[in-house]
Order: sequence, then structure tokens, then C-alpha cells
Amino acid sequence: MIRIPFNRPFATGNELDYVRTAVAAPKFSGDGPFTAECHRLLERSLGVQKALLTTSCTHALEMAALLLNLGPGDEVIVPAFTFPSALNAFVLRGARPVFVDVRPDTLNIDKAQIDQRISRHTKAIFLVHYAGIACEMEAIMPIARRHSIAVVEDNAHGLYARYQGRYLGTFGGLATLSFHETKNFTCGEGGALLINDAQFNERSEMLREKGTDRSRFFRGEVDKYTWVDVGSSYLPSDLLAAFLRAQLEHRDQIQSRRRQIWEAYARELASWAQANDVRLPSVPPECEQAYHMFYVIMPSFETRQALISYLAGFGILAVFHYLPLHLSPMGLRFGGRQGDCPVTEDLSDRLLRLPFFTGMSISEQNQVIDTVRAFRC
Repeated sequence: MIRIPFNRPFATGNELDYVRTAVAAPKFSGDGPFTAECHRLLERSLGVQKALLTTSCTHALEMAALLLNLGPGDEVIVPAFTFPSALNAFVLRGARPVFVDVRPDTLNIDKAQIDQRISRHTKAIFLVHYAGIACEMEAIMPIARRHSIAVVEDNAHGLYARYQGRYLGTFGGLATLSFHETKNFTCGEGGALLINDAQFNERSEMLREKGTDRSRFFRGEVDKYTWVDVGSSYLPSDLLAAFLRAQLEHRDQIQSRRRQIWEAYARELASWAQANDVRLPSVPPECEQAYHMFYVIMPSFETRQALISYLAGFGILAVFHYLPLHLSPMGLRFGGRQGDCPVTEDLSDRLLRLPFFTGMSISEQNQVIDTVRAFRC
């Protein structure tokens, strides 16, 4: 029986009040008043040109692929250590993922390998700020500019994290967010597309509204709306936006508590990690992280599995994370081979994520810490 889950959704207190308000409104489908408030809050707090809520981070990535006009013959540089959603967004347009290994310290894409994988077919570099710790944007952005290719930031883990004082999600022309229940800020399912390049502003609205200029119609810019582009229905219900609004307005409270949890893990497990040849997360000095997750990297696959089982015996759910995408059945279809990304292949076998959620009590965390410290590799 699980007594301490890996994740437990957290509410600030205003979520249900806002949802009731949304339900009582004449309309609670997409782009209602709470959606508009979330857009304004994200735009102002991050300093982005435009933010558009979507039904998921996956849909935000699909919009990014459409905005970049990806198609057959195009290539996208991607990290081998990530979630399949991103690659599906590109593959659905006919583009080919080109896998790049990750750094052994942060598990972010290895900037040193990007140049080697760029070809005349490369249309974009796709980045994942793993665990809310920034990729090396100071080095990656010049590579993209030199080759005249787009940068898409998957910032599902890193909302309000910074690199050299600048918010993640504000470097590439496009960036995406996730509001899945496991993320710092949630509405159960949901996402957002962040736009930092003005050329995408108008078209992004059309793609999100089934390929129509409906948004312009509601602003009184046209006297009727019609089908003008490709697109899909990417708008979330205003009920979800109402829930999310409550989360975002308490972002400082949420981030403060998550920081306390992360720092307690790091402090209390340091001696155990050193004694058992276990690695804790690495945060470069130029990165202000989002406190999204806490992981340990065990000495071997066997010790990782043993710790998962050991914790489960005490009712504590700990989990592994991504499998190497270049070795997945789909990855092999796109040319992935054993040994292509050795860091990903090694660390994905050894990484374990500990329970981490905003509402985690001190008592719950102490139980996890005490149980982990009792384990010997």
C-alpha cells in the first residue's frame, strides 16, 4: 500500500472558487476571461510577447511544428533523453528527429555535439530544460544564429527558472510549458505556447482556432471569420484556466515551498550519497532552478531497482524517468543505434526520482529521507 505517493496535486485555496465563477459565466469554453487573465499574467511575469494556453504541452509543441512549417525532408536536433511528445509533434509533420546525447551533469542536451549533427536539412534545435535547470543558452543560441535555424525550448519543467538572470522560455523564438498534474503549476492537463518572435504572433492565433481568423473577428478586426490556414482545436476550457489562474497567482508561495523540499533532500542525503557512490542533482552557478524534481543517480541499474523496491516496501513510491528515445522502437526507425548516445543510455538506467510535491509535509519527507538513508548499495 502506497503511503507516500510520487506526486499529489496541490491546491492553493482559490481554485474551486474560481472554477465556480467560471461555471456561472455565460460561457466557459475556450478563451474566456480566466484564459485571458492567464495569458496576461504569463506575458507580464515572463516578459514574453505572447502566451497562448493550450490543452497540453504536446499541443503547444504541435503548434510550434506548424509555425515552423516543418515537413518531409526537414530535420530537428533533439536530445535522446526526453519524453516522446516532443518528437511526435515533429514526426507528425514529416520531419526527422536527429538524436543528440546529454551532458552527464545536468542531463541537458550536450551543446558540444549539436554542431556535429547539423546538416543542410536542419530546421530547428529542440531543447529540454531538464528538471528545470537551464541548457547552455549562451552557447546554443549563437550556434542556431550561425546556421539560421530556429530554437524551440521545451520548458515543461522550468517555469520561472532562470539562466544568467533571464527566464527560461524567453530565449528561443518559441517555447512551451506544461500544466500537467506533476508540474509545479497545474490544472490537471494543460500547456502553453510562448512566442518571442513577432512573426509568429498572428498565425499562432489562427492555428489554435482551427485554422480560422476567429480571434480577429472577436476583436472586431474583421466582420466575419473563415478558414485561412491549417490548424486544430488547441484551446482549453476556461474551467481549466480558472484553476490554473489560482495556481499562477500563488507562484511565489508554491516555489518557496518546493525550494524548501528540494534543499532538505539535498542537505539530508549528502552524506548518504557520498558514502554509497550516489550522485545528487548538479545545478550550475549560472542557473536558478525551478525546483521541479529531486533525483538520485545510483551506481548501477541493479541498485536503482533495488532502491525502488526497498522504498515500495515502506509504502513510498519512487520512479525512474525517460528511456533512451533513440533506442525505442520508433527511435530505431529513425536511425537510432546502441552506443550513439552513451550518457543517455547509462544514466537513464540509474536515475531515480524521489517523491516531490508542493503539499508534501515535513513528516512525509522525513520518512522518505530516513528510509533512503537506511538503504545500502
